[in-house]
Order: sequence, then C-alpha cells, then structure tokens
Amino acid sequence: MTVDDTGSGTGADGRVDPHAAEPGEDPLALRLEQLILGAERRYTPFQAARSAGVSMELASRFWRAMGFADIGQAKALTEADVLALRRLAGLVEAGLLSEAMAVQVARSTGQTTARLADWQIDSFLEGLTEPPEPGMTRTEVTYPLVELLLPELEEFIVYVWRRQLAAATGRVVQAADDEEMVDRRLCVGFADLVGFTRLTRRMEEEELGELVEAFETTAADLVAARGGRLVKTLGDEVLYSADDAAVSAEIALRLIETMANDETMPELRVGIAFGTVTTRMGDVFGTTVNLASRLTSIAPRDAVLVDSAFAEELIRTGEAPASEAEAAEAAAAAEKEGEEAPVYRFALQPMWQRPVRGLGVVEPWLLTRRASGGGE
Repeated sequence: MTVDDTGSGTGADGRVDPHAAEPGEDPLALRLEQLILGAERRYTPFQAARSAGVSMELASRFWRAMGFADIGQAKALTEADVLALRRLAGLVEAGLLSEAMAVQVARSTGQTTARLADWQIDSFLEGLTEPPEPGMTRTEVTYPLVELLLPELEEFIVYVWRRQLAAATGRVVQAADDEEMVDRRLCVGFADLVGFTRLTRRMEEEELGELVEAFETTAADLVAARGGRLVKTLGDEVLYSADDAAVSAEIALRLIETMANDETMPELRVGIAFGTVTTRMGDVFGTTVNLASRLTSIAPRDAVLVDSAFAEELIRTGEAPASEAEAAEAAAAAEKEGEEAPVYRFALQPMWQRPVRGLGVVEPWLLTRRASGGGE
C-alpha cells in the first residue's frame, strides 16, 4: 500500500482500500461502525470535501458544528459524509439557507443526536448486550443486536422528529408576526431538586443515576401531558416553557404534588416567570429565563414562586383572583344576582419584595391550588 498526496492509503491499482483501518484500531469496532453507517471508509476529509464540491474550510466548519473531532487526513469518511456535505452546501447555493444558518442547523442537529446516541448506548444497549453465554464477548452480542435494532430505531426517530417538527411549525404559524417567531412571550418554569449536592455525597453513583432518571422521566411526562414543552434537563433541574399561564401553573403544582408523594424523591421547588423570551436552537434565553431561575433559588421547599407578570396573567385570564377578598366579593355579588360564582383554579399570595442579583427588586408571589378550584 502506498500513500498519495492527501495522505490516504491506496492499493496497487490506485483505488482506495475500503477496509483499511487505522493502526491499533479494533477490527470488530470497525465492523460495527460500517454496519451502523451503512458504508465503508473511502475518503480522507480532503477527498470528501473535493468529491462534495465544497472547500475544505467550509467542510471543516460543518463537521465541527456537527460535533465531529478533527481527524487530520485519516481515511475515515464514507459516501454518506460526502452526501451530507453536498446537501448542506446545496441548500446554501440554492439560497434556502445562509452559510451561518447551515452551520447552525449542523450544530443543533449534532448536539441533539449526540445526546440521544449517548443515552441509547449507555442506558439501552448496555443493558441488552450482557453476554448470554460464558465465553461470548460483548461485541459478539452487540453486532447482531444492532443489526436487528438499527432499522427499527431509525424509522422511529424519523417519526418522532416529524411529529415534533409538525408541532413546532404549528407554533410558528400561529405567531402573530415575524418578531414573535424569535422573541415570544412565554411562561418559563424551572423545577429544582432541593439538597441535590448533599445527595451526591451520600448516594452511590448507580442510585444517583436512577434518581435523576426518575426525576427527568416524571417531569418530562408531566410537562408533555399538560401541554408544555420540556426545553432541557440539567440533572437536578428541568426547564420547561408554555404559551399559557394556567398550563404552566398546573405543570408546576403537579410536579410538586407528584414528587411529594414519592418517598424516594427529595423535596422540589419551582420558579416561573412570564415575559419575552428569545429562542435559539431549541433553547430559551433572556431576562425572563434568568428571573425564573432566580425565583427557583429563593422558593420555599415544595412550593412554587412566580413573578408579578405571571401573577397578572393568571388574574387577567380569570384563573386566579387578585386576592381572597376579591374572590369573596365576586361570590357574594354572583349569589345576589342568582348567578354562579366564578371558579378560580389557583390562588396567589404576595410575598415580601426582595433584591435579586442582576435583576433588581422583584415581587414574588406564592402560587397554590385553590381548594374550590381543584385539579383534575
């Protein structure tokens, strides 16, 4: 085998050897890679960029955005890598995406799928690939299992992505104007496990992992079921958003109630703020998000604190009275007129104003469920 001017390995006939592995590389690992990618290694990065018709500089930007490590001029790329480069560059050439937007698409896709892949290997395949017979290696079990699972998982992932894309598109179409598509008024909530740092010192790693997974699963299920959107999980903390204040309040209280009924779970505290939020790559940013985080940090255990804008929104939509005195007056007036008294789902109690680092003085409100309003 000789080395050409790009540093790739070639056979005597000048063709790239598709089975060439890097020195010290496990042949079984290479077989698994080829099974998953559906193609054999054929190109160095330079050759792939040239075949795709893009500059090496742009190809490197795309690959790094997708989260792939620099590999020098090792022969590690396939026809799929060339096609992906061609597609991204084609979208830019056609004017459908700017170059910066194409890089952002690559980055958001890479970050999301990297986390998904790590979870599938760590939590899914690891449990299924225990050798069933003595003497069998994990790789010997993994190869046929991946061969069976791969097409099913691929179709399922595409299905979920299309469903999520349809939902996200619907939210954008319903936005009032172009600015609202990026800077929207949303309810943002943080839910945080109390005393998590102390738990990390007392619990075994496996127990801690199970607790975090149970918390994230419970939170994700509750947020989705009530019509919110889980933005991200941070181990001991989840961040969610909702268009509707009542939906966000119901999620927060359900989280508190559900965790309180689970003896294995630490206490929880939740903070919610309402206001303009900037959305980028599926994440949310801005003062509203920062305020929700600060409210969470000062919330009592097993309680929900909200900002004044969120409280006003609940009052405006008739989901909570401005005060219990106002609720009593409304009930008395309705009774006098022979009408049904208004039914409020939530109660709001103003707390002491306090300075919050970086945000000035805020007036938090304690959110609770009204006994007469009830939940489902």
